[in-house]
Amino acid sequence: MFDSKFTTYQNLGKLNAEGVKFLTVRRRGRNLVADIEALPDTAWKRLKVECAEGFRTLRVNDSLVPLKGYGGEVRQIAITGHGKIKPALLITNDLSTPAESLIQTYARRWLVEKSISEQIYFFHLNRVSSSIVIKVDFDLTMSILARNLYHLLARELTGYGQCESETLFNKFIDNMATIRYGEEKVEAVLKKKRGLPLLLEMGKSFDAQKILWMGNRRLTFSGATIS
Repeated sequence: MFDSKFTTYQNLGKLNAEGVKFLTVRRRGRNLVADIEALPDTAWKRLKVECAEGFRTLRVNDSLVPLKGYGGEVRQIAITGHGKIKPALLITNDLSTPAESLIQTYARRWLVEKSISEQIYFFHLNRVSSSIVIKVDFDLTMSILARNLYHLLARELTGYGQCESETLFNKFIDNMATIRYGEEKVEAVLKKKRGLPLLLEMGKSFDAQKILWMGNRRLTFSGATIS
């Protein structure tokens, strides 16, 4: 299982000749996309594929097609209804595994790729602060820790379990607050924001917890009346 740019169709033919199973995506040229979109409705079938949110219904065309340089026909699975404008095209020499299983298998690779991309563009994983190894290790550790904390936050917010970190930052984290420091608790009074009620509801489960490094005070959150 690999990306479309990893190897050539000629090499895929060699893998097939040696009995090695492969699963990859096909490069989508303009003419190829037009041919896929021109397929009649009878050429498509609907599949329910399990995903992180439960199940998603996809339109799938499963067929054998010739591939230039491959030396024969390859199984092509065209997918629409996955949230993208262009259809996704999987190609494989596995003719027996059900299409939904192949889609789920490759979807796991997409999730890994998405996670790496997010860590680069949002957490700047590729912009380390120094060439000194110990500082690089620290940067990587803190970037991965930050990403995991965002992931844990998403799991606590109903309806946002699969949101990207940038979306969570814009909707919930990017805000200002007035801090009230008392003898028993520290209260953060957050300014009004569209997603604030959901964040405050989630935060109620932590109201009773005492934080050691704050002198065993409780940390509570509330909403201000102004934005």
